[in-house]
Amino acid sequence: MGAKFSEFGADVGEAIVVRETPLALLVKLVDHNNREAWVPKSAIHDDSEVYEDGTEGILILEPWLAKKLELV
Repeated sequence: MGAKFSEFGADVGEAIVVRETPLALLVKLVDHNNREAWVPKSAIHDDSEVYEDGTEGILILEPWLAKKLELV
């Protein structure tokens, strides 16, 4: 499943936060075979449902990061 691009960023699908550091989140990307990836907090869009430890839902990233992580 590829990311959906819009003016809001890249919707990469369902994700669950596994771990949090001051600068990044380790997320499990449910819609990408439960692959785990570190995501800088600065690259998470304001409309994302996933943004800190204990959150899960639709992860919206900056398009450049979705491409770099090969989620598109």
